[in-house]
Amino acid sequence: MKLADSALDQLFLTARTHNAWQDKDVPDALLRELADLLKMGPTSANSSPARFVFVKSKEGKARLMPHLSEGNRAKTLAAPVCAIIGYDTEFYEKLPQLFPHADARSWFVGKPAHIETTAFRNSSLQGAYLILAARALGLDTGGMSGFDNAGVDREFFPDGKIKSNFLCNLGYGDPKGLFGRSPRFAFDEFCKIV
Repeated sequence: MKLADSALDQLFLTARTHNAWQDKDVPDALLRELADLLKMGPTSANSSPARFVFVKSKEGKARLMPHLSEGNRAKTLAAPVCAIIGYDTEFYEKLPQLFPHADARSWFVGKPAHIETTAFRNSSLQGAYLILAARALGLDTGGMSGFDNAGVDREFFPDGKIKSNFLCNLGYGDPKGLFGRSPRFAFDEFCKIV
């Protein structure tokens, strides 16, 4: 069954990447609901390599700020939450629990390139699920790349097993901070049916 136009608007068509934020808290209970929703999105062999840190506190933001590019600092300070989307480079150790129908762990042991590719790809998917789940729950989002991955990893993932992928501010956007919508490709510019 196709979703209602209002749902498609909320998820895609009128949803925007926000740069300015209302001073309105995102409760921890809503972040838990968000995690419970996004975890249901598919990953290869149910590998679920993404690891999320929801940075809300002043102390947490102070730890994050030095690692952000200049253009991302003010908006991240203003956002109620900044999610760090990372990936566990030892995700395959959980495959006996998450994918019990096969010895999927053996597909990865001793194969660092395969581990990295799988973890990065699937954590990127899970980060996209985070954005869509947040929008579905009435939150606005602002995904970002501009940060020092190594610095964030040292600060938030000091054991070295988890690596940062990207960041996403979460909260209730202030439409005054929106840019005009950027153009999108026409179908034939980025798609082909064969």
